[in-house]
Amino acid sequence: MNILFMGPPGAGKGTQAEKVVAAFGIPHISTGDAFRQAMQEGTPLGRKAKEYVDQGLLVPDDVTNGIVRERLRQDDCRNGFLLDGYPRTIAQAEALDEMLGEMGKRLEHVINLKVDRGLLLARLTGRRICKKCGATYHMVFNPPKREGVCDKCGGELFQRSDDTEEKVGTRLDEYVNKTAPLLDYYREKGLLREVDGEQDIDRVTAAIAAILRGQSE
Repeated sequence: MNILFMGPPGAGKGTQAEKVVAAFGIPHISTGDAFRQAMQEGTPLGRKAKEYVDQGLLVPDDVTNGIVRERLRQDDCRNGFLLDGYPRTIAQAEALDEMLGEMGKRLEHVINLKVDRGLLLARLTGRRICKKCGATYHMVFNPPKREGVCDKCGGELFQRSDDTEEKVGTRLDEYVNKTAPLLDYYREKGLLREVDGEQDIDRVTAAIAAILRGQSE
């Protein structure tokens, strides 16, 4: 099962991705993770990406697409994958279509989590992340059992520097301007399904599972 999750920052993609990965036994692939793996392994594309990252520059599409292609060719993707954070532009979406075609694969589900901007601001400014394992919490919606301590590994929780209201607003504007046009791209292909991301976590999970299992309308 080949899945793409879409939605603005704070929509809950990471939380829901964990559940889908556990339920369907497919890898969760984000561009950040793919970059880190390629850089750690010292692949030619990984070294190129590191040059840009070290300078604080955006990694160009040809390198990004190449790293994603390499990741999708790995054995754990044989039975499917869940993409999160890629593609971000129409050009990347077209590149993804091409690389999947080369592999004899295609996207089967594009799921967009819809959340009101005001709620996104509340979610993101209250977010806390574990320094050790990367687990995500929220001081209102999903607080840890002990303040400042990760339930999973006991690591220290912190607030990202870009989770201030001003910076969150900028990120949301950037998403709307650059990434939202992808919704039309996948809608025209008949792949897009939208889920109300403002429901509680379990209801969102159930809605996504129904789509993936072909039980939705």
